[in-house]
Amino acid sequence: MIRADGSWFKDELGRTLILRGVNLGGSTKVPFHPNGATHLRAGFLDHRNVSFVGRPFLLEVADEHFDRLKRWGFTLLRFLVTWEAIEHAGPDLYDEAYLDFVRAVIKKAAGHGFQVFIDPHQDVWSRFSGGDGAPGWTLEAVGFDLAQLHASGAAIVHQMYGDPFPRMVWPTNATRLASATMFTLFFGGKTFAPATQIAGEPAQDYLQRHYIQSLCQLAQRLRDLPNVIGYDTLNEPSAGWIGWRDLTSSAGAIRYGLSPSPLQSMALGEGIPCQVQEWAVGLTGSRRRKLHWVNQDRARAWQAGHKCAWRENGVWDLDGKGQPTLLRPEHFSKIEGRPVSFARNFLLPFARQYSTALRAAHPGALILFEGEPGHSPPTWDDEDRDGLAYGPHWYDGFVLFTKTFSPHLAVDERTSGLIVGSGCIRRSFNAQLARPRREAERLLGGVPSLVGEVGVPLDLDRGRAYRTGDFRRQVEAADRTCRSLEANLLSYTWWNYTADNSNAWGDQWNGEDFSIFSPDQRTDPADAFSGGRALKAIVRPYARAIAGEPIRMEFNLAKREFNLVYRSGQPGTGPTEIFVPALHFPQGYRVEVSDGDFEIHPETSLLMYRHDPTRAIHSMRLTAE
Repeated sequence: MIRADGSWFKDELGRTLILRGVNLGGSTKVPFHPNGATHLRAGFLDHRNVSFVGRPFLLEVADEHFDRLKRWGFTLLRFLVTWEAIEHAGPDLYDEAYLDFVRAVIKKAAGHGFQVFIDPHQDVWSRFSGGDGAPGWTLEAVGFDLAQLHASGAAIVHQMYGDPFPRMVWPTNATRLASATMFTLFFGGKTFAPATQIAGEPAQDYLQRHYIQSLCQLAQRLRDLPNVIGYDTLNEPSAGWIGWRDLTSSAGAIRYGLSPSPLQSMALGEGIPCQVQEWAVGLTGSRRRKLHWVNQDRARAWQAGHKCAWRENGVWDLDGKGQPTLLRPEHFSKIEGRPVSFARNFLLPFARQYSTALRAAHPGALILFEGEPGHSPPTWDDEDRDGLAYGPHWYDGFVLFTKTFSPHLAVDERTSGLIVGSGCIRRSFNAQLARPRREAERLLGGVPSLVGEVGVPLDLDRGRAYRTGDFRRQVEAADRTCRSLEANLLSYTWWNYTADNSNAWGDQWNGEDFSIFSPDQRTDPADAFSGGRALKAIVRPYARAIAGEPIRMEFNLAKREFNLVYRSGQPGTGPTEIFVPALHFPQGYRVEVSDGDFEIHPETSLLMYRHDPTRAIHSMRLTAE
């Protein structure tokens, strides 16, 4: 059983754990029946009559997938669920069959030795605002017309846009009308939209209550399963428009494609055409292209009889000439004249409420707290952080957005500054990935860190590897990331494993293709590594459990050399356990240790090392035969 102990995860023997896991799985974002893959439009708007039973895969094939992942060295699953999967039929209508199914799959995982974190996943609120997560009825409850969100410019939706769908355009939905409104209401509705209520209750209270209760329903089903160790608070929470200073500017948005300002988004949603700036992304950042008229057909994002929520709350209105005008320019940026902090004023209170409820439903569960992407977490006081861990995400942004790899070009995650040269990239990545542990120490009181998402797209260079079978560039990209994770001794769950991935449609969602497995690459069912993608970088030696505190751990892929240095822990904590995959050492390997003795167990790909307890520092070096 994994527990939080200071700044490290520990096992029942007191050994320090460096966790290697995978997100399971990418297509869990969409219904299994009818097939909700985002390139399919049929049945999309019939959002109450869906089923996620079968995500991440059917129960009858679970053993095959878990066995594969175990052979690849993973021990932890960040197990995706969505609020929609649990409560899609309507408020308080829980999908009992889905809850039973999740329990059955996780019990199967236990049989293969997997520990599980539950990830309540969402991206830009919902499938109907261009992402995934929340049920469609949540948007309808505040007055949105799902059928008109794309046409009005309130969201860019793959099902409505068609193919080819622009790569990585979906995150721009975060500041468009639909997602921005829902997140602002979810986190700050009582402050910013007091006139907006659902069934006589403030929208904020109503939405948070239903989200938390749906996760509690799942927690109550799983509370007796010893391999379920905890729950994420909310995947990649968004501030919406909370904190936005200039509502007439798109500054603060991801400037890519058409980028309306908040005021333009509000006007578009009311059926008022606007000229919107188009942006392109290049090596030096975003640059303006040209203006486009949007919503010339005057589609309204709101249901008949419903006024724009922000017009209703006095943020804007039409002037004497029928043009949109701001009435409260600082509406989202100040409260009683004081600047707003989304993390401190809104995210933290929600996370505390969530933690209290989930721990009541599942006593002893760890809570993996996740801040807004690209931002530091708020300070979490001493009083209620027992059992807390920090779970930020990190991606190689250049590879993520361009879907190409250069050993000499990268960007800084938070500044978006260009980094040139392999040495500078290595130092920058090491520094960027030092933030999780540093922020956990400085702001969260020294809790453990786990990078909840990290990965690289596998369809680099327009999917060239699928035609040639040459995944060397993907391996280089993944290895560059993994070496910086190792340099910071970070635990992580790789994004992702999608059982029904395909070369044509990737992870079945918005054109993304990150899965380290695809049936389209599988040629030999008897080979556990067949179907894997970029595994030479991702399946690598690491210290699973350390009888002390790690000082240094690294794997040099080119040399096939692994090094570990650690400081002794308490006596009697058991052996240090190293996963050593035959993928890198098909002819075996040589072991050099500073002291003590070791045993090699090739049947489980493990090396067990027992150090000399009279020495303080211990080292190990593995090299290929």
